[in-house]
Amino acid sequence: MSATANSTLDGRTVLITGGARRVGAAIARRAHASGASVAIHYRRSARDAQALVGELNAVRAGSAVALDGDLLEIGALEALIARTLGAYGRLDVLVNNASTFYPTPVGTITPAQWDDLLGSNLRAPLFLSQAAVPALTATQGLILNLIDIHAYRPLKRHPVYCAAKAGLVMLTQSLARELGPAVRVNGIAPGPVLWPDGPMDEEHKATIISRTALKRIGTPDDIARAALFFMTDAPFITGQILAVDGGRSTSGH
Repeated sequence: MSATANSTLDGRTVLITGGARRVGAAIARRAHASGASVAIHYRRSARDAQALVGELNAVRAGSAVALDGDLLEIGALEALIARTLGAYGRLDVLVNNASTFYPTPVGTITPAQWDDLLGSNLRAPLFLSQAAVPALTATQGLILNLIDIHAYRPLKRHPVYCAAKAGLVMLTQSLARELGPAVRVNGIAPGPVLWPDGPMDEEHKATIISRTALKRIGTPDDIARAALFFMTDAPFITGQILAVDGGRSTSGH
């Protein structure tokens, strides 16, 4: 995959962590529509994962599988790669999409929150990528990390999450140096494409939208389109982070 562009993913395998819902599911659908077999990892979203697998297998039999696992457990990471290889015999793209996100105001931060947020957003992508390196080297593959514009621009009341995502930026760049020329490593930094699960007042939403250049919220498919670009049409790009944020990162505030 790294030597020349390939506009389809026919015969390729893509593993997406947290792939049952939201952005992960959109990436799974895009990759599948381009011809890939997809391994959809989930932790708690079993019903959503099975529904998505059923949807994709109805289009092309045997082309999708759901794999459960707790990414905070090191043993589960190696098993996830092994189970993907057991299903399809190869791995071409690893998408580190799974994430936890919640506020941790200073004065309330606990070691458990630190371990959880750093674990899902930084530790798991590192060790899962490490486990995947032999398979990805064999296919000249790609690691794609889902980051966040708040890796660069801190979000109030979320210092631990922001620090974790900032670490993922450097991990992306470091792995690109470490794993080239066999494996490309890139990232996508989404802006406002989905509101967080849970309550959020309309005034706050309007403020966020007003800070984008395009004055609108994006969609999970905007992220999925960028992911497909890295998978199929970016053979000479590695170590880069693409902001897909409607111009939010151009705002001065």
